[in-house]
Amino acid sequence: MSETLSLPVAVSADWLRDHRDQVVLVDSRWYLDGRSGRDAYRAGHLPGAVFTDVDADLAAPASPEGGRHPLPAPEDFAAALGRLGIGDDAAVVVYDDAGGSVAARLVWLLRVLGTPAAILDGGLQAWDGPWEEGETTPEPVERTPLPWPSDRIADTDTVRAATGDRAALLLDARVHGRFTGEQPAPVDARPGHVPGARSAAWPDNLDDEGFLAAPEALRARFAALGADSAETITAYCGSGVTACHDLLALEHAGYTGARLYPGSWSRWGADTSLPVETGDPAGA
Repeated sequence: MSETLSLPVAVSADWLRDHRDQVVLVDSRWYLDGRSGRDAYRAGHLPGAVFTDVDADLAAPASPEGGRHPLPAPEDFAAALGRLGIGDDAAVVVYDDAGGSVAARLVWLLRVLGTPAAILDGGLQAWDGPWEEGETTPEPVERTPLPWPSDRIADTDTVRAATGDRAALLLDARVHGRFTGEQPAPVDARPGHVPGARSAAWPDNLDDEGFLAAPEALRARFAALGADSAETITAYCGSGVTACHDLLALEHAGYTGARLYPGSWSRWGADTSLPVETGDPAGA
């Protein structure tokens, strides 16, 4: 496996075929409605792909203080990666069947730690080769724990301060109906969004074919939301998963240093001491 392989935020199925022996391939399917991603993986996955559980591998246990998917402790994350066969010198490609919205979590977590990682553009649907059933059991490896970089992670106090700062851009990656409060999900404690946030629904990062939009299109999208004049950009969603899709799209568009609010709406909305806005004044 190459130690120097460099990856963009997304790679094509053709690229994966040509470089399959250079990457660890990870299936990251997960469903908000409670369906089992592991069962879907067992029923059929890309050859050689290992499965990662968003809840068990990519998050600490849910809590009122951390939300539904807090960041795992560095030691726990390193241990999970080691079980998946992802060592310090690995390059990783991750896919799902939801436009990359779930795969983005592992990809962003790896990239922010300096590990080459990319989503499979178009996901499972873009793969026209053979599938495998059952489970792939990787050879465990050692993975060095690394701390989460403090400049790329925002806590609730940081987000609260950003609500009154015109130089701080907050992006909400949930679908627009959840942002406005008109179509809240059952998992949302309250409808609405963080005051001052802009709606940046993750599906709008994709083109009409379901692939990541071109950098220039994404640049125009985020510029219209205020990214060009922002001193800081922070993305959140329901629980810190699909927000990572916005963060990868921002990087694809040329914006660097954007932050994740891991607690996201599952943390903010559940705290009745924190203010909430509904509707979308910016889109009116």
